[in-house]
Amino acid sequence: MFFCAAAPLCAQAAADQSANQNQTPTLRTNARAVVVDVVVTKGNDEPVTALRKQDFTVLEDGKPVTVDYFEEHTARTLPPGAIPPLPKMPPNVYTNVPSAPESDAVNVLLLDSLNTPPQFSAYARNEILGYLKNVKPGTRLAIVALNDKLNFVQGFTTDAALLREVVLKQTAPGISSSLVTKNETAGEQELESFLNADAPSAPGATTASGSSGSANGASGAGWANPGAPMGTTAAEAVAAAFANYQNYKSVQRTRMTLEAVCDIARYLAAVPGRKNLIWFAGGFPVAIFPKFDQRMDDEDNGIMLRQVRKAADLLTKARVAVYPVYANGMMNDDIVSADNRSPSSAPNPSRMASMAGMDNNTASNDDRAGQIAAMNQIASDTGGKAFYNTNDLNAATTRAINDGSHYYTLVYTPTNKKMDGKYRRIDVKVPESHDNLAYRRGYNADDTLAQDVKPEPDPLRPLLMRGLPSATQLIYGVRVEPLSPQPPLGATRAGKNPKLTGPTTRYAVDFMIRWTDVRLDAADDGTHTGKMQIGLMAYDRDGNAVNWVGATQGMALKPEVYAAIQKFGVPAHMEIDLPNTDVYLETGVYDWSTGKTGTLEIPLHPGANTTQTAKAN
Repeated sequence: MFFCAAAPLCAQAAADQSANQNQTPTLRTNARAVVVDVVVTKGNDEPVTALRKQDFTVLEDGKPVTVDYFEEHTARTLPPGAIPPLPKMPPNVYTNVPSAPESDAVNVLLLDSLNTPPQFSAYARNEILGYLKNVKPGTRLAIVALNDKLNFVQGFTTDAALLREVVLKQTAPGISSSLVTKNETAGEQELESFLNADAPSAPGATTASGSSGSANGASGAGWANPGAPMGTTAAEAVAAAFANYQNYKSVQRTRMTLEAVCDIARYLAAVPGRKNLIWFAGGFPVAIFPKFDQRMDDEDNGIMLRQVRKAADLLTKARVAVYPVYANGMMNDDIVSADNRSPSSAPNPSRMASMAGMDNNTASNDDRAGQIAAMNQIASDTGGKAFYNTNDLNAATTRAINDGSHYYTLVYTPTNKKMDGKYRRIDVKVPESHDNLAYRRGYNADDTLAQDVKPEPDPLRPLLMRGLPSATQLIYGVRVEPLSPQPPLGATRAGKNPKLTGPTTRYAVDFMIRWTDVRLDAADDGTHTGKMQIGLMAYDRDGNAVNWVGATQGMALKPEVYAAIQKFGVPAHMEIDLPNTDVYLETGVYDWSTGKTGTLEIPLHPGANTTQTAKAN
């Protein structure tokens, strides 16, 4: 039955999918190679196409270098109806055939409520939902949420309906940044009123006349800030404590954000090509390549520079371009905001209160300028673009994804061979052109950036991580359903996780691989030989691996078997025991002769209706 069900799949997959495989090849060399992705646009953000290698000039630390490899990557879009829809899959049958041509770049939407006021997090989420209603077919997206921890909400998929569903569930407020929520703003204003009032000195403090501020001579240890100098008033002690608390929160947020950036980069490292990280936040507390004064500030605040360097190195190696999007929308003056009380509303209004209001306005302007500078710096350092001072986050998302979908990959070998950890500046130019170029402006010359490739004993294992985009170099269909009959109680577990316990169900997994994607060499006796790796990796909802299995399948096909394969494809069968809970099964196929790979994630929901329409990620 499965062979007949797979026949329409093979016929559909016989269409030319080779254009989807233009990924940058892995550099198998002992030389240090630097990969730079360059986005070239005109003044209206329209991409500049058909440039050649000789059109580019690349310099490292001001010295010209030779481009060893060059490739143009384009967004692949077709008019509606240009591709016939995939045939409806039978129950429990799935395929990694892409439903539309896939771009060479993938996109990650980062919803950051750690650094965003709750009300603006909800607004950003609604704008993303608006974008997903009209997303171009074939756009590969993943969704990550940062609040009290980093959550990989949805792995890469082209299914806009699924993406909308998971975005709707992102309602957790997380931890808001300091001085931005209504409660914290109210606290600041109450503190301002207290400071502007005629607050008495702390008991035991010295007044201007030199007498004690305490009528009864008490020491006032319960009032004064323990670390405050003599003469500190109660108001000043409260202000100092509040400032210390806010500074502590800011440092903790910065550390958490740095760790989140590192985790995202690690996750994306296994994905080939350019990755566009579209980061929605109300504040951007990290600098990827900090300037001298920023490094000093980080050290003063207890943020280790090695943490910052690690984030920069991981982003560089993973080829991630960051597109910061200011989630708070238009940058209005806080002094005229409805959430902000006028300075004159404070008790005992005075010239001091008015000046405090002006100070708040000046601080607000400085904060806005700082946010813009931080966003532009992150974007420039990584090759992205910043979007701010707009309420149309839907349009900003569209522009960011369109901007990162067309790019040029340039690979060069640096003339400076020293891996001394120093920063190397990169300059890319298109002489006699007024076009705009966006690319990462440099890298740290660390050993971690070496492009040396060590032999991988199991080439499929790193590609079967939870949530990665489907690989489509090898096209296949796969049927996944409970084995019938189930094995008897006490039977040996199917899979390689010795710690798997509790009730399980054994699944039969049957592949049918498009034979034209597999290298089958003809022998003198009429047989055809080949070698493939088949793998399964199962994860629970929290991303923990629960079971896995893999095997190498050698093939020596007699003429009659080879003739059957030419009709139906290359079959493969595996079995695995899985817990009776929601499970995400990563399936994969690797051809040892060509290095081509196919992967597909399949959600399994025991007890639910298993009749599903196959969807490629």
